[in-house]
Amino acid sequence: MPTAQDQVGPLRRVYVRPPRAADLTRWREYGWRAEPDPQRAAEEHRALRAELERAGAEVVVGETPVDGDPDAIYAYDPVLPTDRGLILLRPGKPGRRGEPEAVARDLEAAGVPVLGALEPPACAEGGDLFWLDRGTLVAGRGYRTNDAGIAALRSLLPDVEVLAVDLPHLHGPSGCLHLLSLLSPLDTDLVVGYPPLIPVRLMQELETRGIGVVEVPEEEFPTMGPNVLALAPRVALALEGNPETRRRMQAAGVEVRTYRGEEISR
Repeated sequence: MPTAQDQVGPLRRVYVRPPRAADLTRWREYGWRAEPDPQRAAEEHRALRAELERAGAEVVVGETPVDGDPDAIYAYDPVLPTDRGLILLRPGKPGRRGEPEAVARDLEAAGVPVLGALEPPACAEGGDLFWLDRGTLVAGRGYRTNDAGIAALRSLLPDVEVLAVDLPHLHGPSGCLHLLSLLSPLDTDLVVGYPPLIPVRLMQELETRGIGVVEVPEEEFPTMGPNVLALAPRVALALEGNPETRRRMQAAGVEVRTYRGEEISR
C-alpha cells in the first residue's frame, strides 16, 4: 500500500513548483550564488517534470504564488507529508515563511488534508527531515530546524519515533546545509551520503539497522553528490555530473537516471 511515510517506495504522486521569472530577480536576497537564467530554469524544470512522469508519477504542479520568493521552487521544504495529512512547517529562513500556506492551498485542492502546523518559536524545514522507515522520522537539528520544531513534530506524530541528530556547523547560518545535503535514501537498506559530515548518531543508527552507505567522494560533495531522489527501491534520480558517485551507486545495484539542474538545483 502506498504511504507518504515511505522515502524509497515507488513514487506515485509528486508535488512541484515551477520557477517564476519575477521571483528569480531576488536571487541575491535569498543567497543564491549566481544570477539564474529564467528561460533555462523553466526548461530544466519542464524536463525534470517529464522525467518524473516517465517514472510513473502523477505530477501535481503548484500554482499558488509566493511573490518575490525564488526559493519557493524547492517544494520539499515547506511541508511534511504524513499518512494522516500534511504538517505545515515553519522555515528557519524567514523569507520562506509564506510557502507553507501556499503549498497547503495547492495540495488541499488536490485532495491532501492538513494535519497540523508549526507555530513560533518552532522552526523546521523539509530538507532536514526524512523517513528512515514508516515509523521513524529523522530530524536534523541545525540552523533551519530547532529544538522547538522537533518537539512540535513529536507532538503531532505521537506514534512516530522522531530521531533527532545534530548537524555540523560547516559554513554557518548563511550556508544552506540541510540533513539531506549529507545523505539520501536509496532503498530500505541503502543510502548515498558523505560520511565525514553525517552525524555520528545517524551513522550508528544506519549501522544498527544494517543500512549500507554508498560513499560520495570528497570532490563530489560540493556539487550535490548526496542529493538524490529515490523513484523506487534502488532506482534513483540524480543531478547530472558527479560521475564517481553515479558509478558507485550503480555498483551497489542502483539504476541511476539524471536530470540537468544547473539553474534550478546547482
